[in-house]
Amino acid sequence: MYLCHITQLPENGARGFDTESAGQATIFVLRRGDQVRAWRDSCPHHGTPLPWRRDAYFDGTGQHLVCAAHGALFDPLTGVCTLGPCQGDTLTAVPLRIDDDGGLHVDAGDPL
Repeated sequence: MYLCHITQLPENGARGFDTESAGQATIFVLRRGDQVRAWRDSCPHHGTPLPWRRDAYFDGTGQHLVCAAHGALFDPLTGVCTLGPCQGDTLTAVPLRIDDDGGLHVDAGDPL
């Protein structure tokens, strides 16, 4: 499933995608320098979406992903919860593929 071109991701930011026609983002993709990661938009604590508004996945410092429901902080590159009630748990990774033209795709092997 094609998501977007890598240049359509904000530098050091994230963007949500509704890959399941759920009416809200079900995954999000982030870019930090030359690294790109995709995660399910679901906190391991209660399964709630992370952002408090569209594409607001990072905390105020821009260093951590944050769950708006209870303030858990996550490392953006590993997905590990570093602070909060789900400390030590991880976000669920979504396999990505980047084509030769910079297009981002959910890996075809993923059931999304």
